Amino acid sequence: MSKLITPGEVAPDFELEDVQGNPIRLSDFRGKPVLLSFLRGFT
Repeated sequence: MSKLITPGEVAPDFELEDVQGNPIRLSDFRGKPVLLSFLRGFT
């Protein structure tokens, strides 16, 4: 499921775990600036 997000559009919510295993949802940061960086491993 891929969708192009345009500036000003609300991104779909998703959940990931932090380094301590705690869940973090994108919606937890709604109304705040968020920078997402996805790194790809080379194995």
